[in-house]
Amino acid sequence: MATSTDSFHPEQTKTFLGHPRGLFVLFFAEMWERFSYYGMRALLIFYLTKHWLFSDQDASIIYGAYTALVYITPVIGGYLADRYLGQRKAVLFGAILLTFGHFLMGFEGDGGQQGFAINIFWLALSFIIVGSGFLKANISVIVGQLYSRTDVRRDGAYTIFYMGINLGAALGSFFCGLIGQTYGWGYGFGLAGIGMLAGLIVFVAFKPLLMGRGEPPDPVALRQPVAGVRREWLLYLLGVGAVAAIWALIQYQQLIGWLLGGAGAILVAYVLYTAVVRLPAEDRDRIFAAIFLIFGSILFWALFEQAGSSLNLFTDRYVDRAGVPASVFQAVNPVYIVLLGPVFAWTWTALGRRGLEPSAPAKFGLAMVQLGAGFLVLVAGAAAFGMDNLTPVIFIFLIYLLHTTGELCLSPVGLSAMNRLAPAHMASLIMGTWFFASATGNFAAGLIAAATGAEGLDGAAAGKETVLSVYTTVGWTAVAVGVAVMVISRLILKLMHLDTLRDADGNHVMAGEPELAEPAAAGVNTAGETR
Repeated sequence: MATSTDSFHPEQTKTFLGHPRGLFVLFFAEMWERFSYYGMRALLIFYLTKHWLFSDQDASIIYGAYTALVYITPVIGGYLADRYLGQRKAVLFGAILLTFGHFLMGFEGDGGQQGFAINIFWLALSFIIVGSGFLKANISVIVGQLYSRTDVRRDGAYTIFYMGINLGAALGSFFCGLIGQTYGWGYGFGLAGIGMLAGLIVFVAFKPLLMGRGEPPDPVALRQPVAGVRREWLLYLLGVGAVAAIWALIQYQQLIGWLLGGAGAILVAYVLYTAVVRLPAEDRDRIFAAIFLIFGSILFWALFEQAGSSLNLFTDRYVDRAGVPASVFQAVNPVYIVLLGPVFAWTWTALGRRGLEPSAPAKFGLAMVQLGAGFLVLVAGAAAFGMDNLTPVIFIFLIYLLHTTGELCLSPVGLSAMNRLAPAHMASLIMGTWFFASATGNFAAGLIAAATGAEGLDGAAAGKETVLSVYTTVGWTAVAVGVAVMVISRLILKLMHLDTLRDADGNHVMAGEPELAEPAAAGVNTAGETR
């Protein structure tokens, strides 16, 4: 909750563009963090296959395990920040770990998998995974803490912050990818490390502009000794210990899959048990609807996240890129997000005012259809120009366009739906389940990418046919699932009971509803009738 600014120096409480200047500190810190993360991500699949000489299958599974862990560790990092460290200290610690990790990625060794350098590589991934766990969710929380819950500037603040995320992702993918594939892996990863260091410096240097937000909930308890060690430093030591644990785990990717599957089954079972046994009928139904959307998101991310693995390799091997490094095309999605995000926000608002906005489940269905259509468009384009010829680059832009429009129909809508469907005492649990689903989807993406099996010489027709065969299957599967979701969206919408949803104060009119004519992404028209 935001606190009074009366006790802060007037210089700290000044605004810029109508917002606290602390917002722009967080904007630049997150922009540089995303620059480093996506810059490294653009190169990773090529680094695995061309430098460390992993097979396509093994590299894809490693990539999937890595991205899965990046998505699951923020659940733990968020808990430690809420309970002990506070968000600011957690972000600072995470940024330090990330900076170490990105610079360690620059130690190439001689390549292959036999030398000592491969262990440095696993260590680098481990630092990045744990660092992301401490930083990824907590920096977003500080954004909200700059504003009171009723502050009308909150949505605008998150929009500005969101633009920073995608600006960093686009610049990182372009420059790190270009430099890494043109001049050497160490230069690309080193640039990512410089970006992360820049984010760390911004966050530390302009700390006063955060006006005390994100501080520990109990500073006294944080200073108390535990087993002879100050609790704060004990938590940092546990973080370093987690790096060592991840270093061991990341080398056994199949084990990560089993752990994700087992933990996910336990988590979903607990959520369903709680819904059935402890919740009233309408809240129980809303949880059922949330679980349906969560399972749908697993399939979406499993296919969408081909971008960094199999689609990245396809672009490198089978697309007429006119000499442009394949990793540079990882910047296309965030650029589309920056350009189309405001368009989608305006469109949903305009449709809502007319009572025509699709419901959240229907948007999920639309997302799936667009996702599948993207794969099918690429397959059709490749087939039209022949298996022995390079595919025109326009089809890469088209698949990313359709995948981005699908993402804009699902990702922000899903976050909004989780927040609205979960009872207050289950909000964190349901949001954690949502991100756990993202982690599961990322791991599944690695398995699907491995199935492409695009081995052999670059440009080999057999390898290209294998990839396109998999893309055809997943494309039609996504379209079929999307259509099915749209068909049953009315049933899911009824489970959401939006007509009886109440805010914390018992008021049915939720924040922003009068301005937008309907709750964003909720699927309620201006007359209050569900669709």
